[in-house]
Amino acid sequence: MFDLHTHSLLSDGDLLPSEVARRYEKLGYKAIAITDHVDLSNIKMVVPAIVEFCRKWPKNRIKVIPGIELTHIPLEQFNPLIKYARKNGIKVIVAHGETISEPVIKGTNKKALSSDIDILAHPGLIDIEDVKLAKRRGVFLEITTRKSHRNTNKHVIRLAKKLNAKLVVNSDSHSPCDIIRFSQKEKYTLKLGINKLYLEKILEDTAKFIGKVT
Repeated sequence: MFDLHTHSLLSDGDLLPSEVARRYEKLGYKAIAITDHVDLSNIKMVVPAIVEFCRKWPKNRIKVIPGIELTHIPLEQFNPLIKYARKNGIKVIVAHGETISEPVIKGTNKKALSSDIDILAHPGLIDIEDVKLAKRRGVFLEITTRKSHRNTNKHVIRLAKKLNAKLVVNSDSHSPCDIIRFSQKEKYTLKLGINKLYLEKILEDTAKFIGKVT
């Protein structure tokens, strides 16, 4: 049981990283990534803070992985910001995709997928060429339980299935009410047409990725 897209008060979340970790731990999760929103204005504050927090987190508890979410950034800033993050200890890089609920810059999906990211979050009405790019580069496309972004999940699943692109199921949690039991996620994905066998494959791919970056 994993979640690779969560937020703390290091950006726009409600909780300290410790409480984010504890709440997921209490629900039985084995690993999470804390992926606070960053752009050029705050990346040099958030990255060292979350890397230090994760480095000093007890080893015998839930695994907490340092991450960031590049959010609403100018397209030309993807590569330098990613380079800074990787150099300074970030293990999971999420790109804020072209969700239909926010005015994300057109072309963000393609630019992000062409860069060294791990997950394209809530990619909205992603086109088939970008899904091909995600498959070719091994980037996860996110299925999200977050209400403001989940209206295009079926579209993302349909294209990912067609092209055998990798999916990941995340909460994009910002507050306690977003942190749900994995059984609730499973029930939600079944409604979207992800059967248990397909979900097992998604979890297997996620577990392999976590093993690679930790």
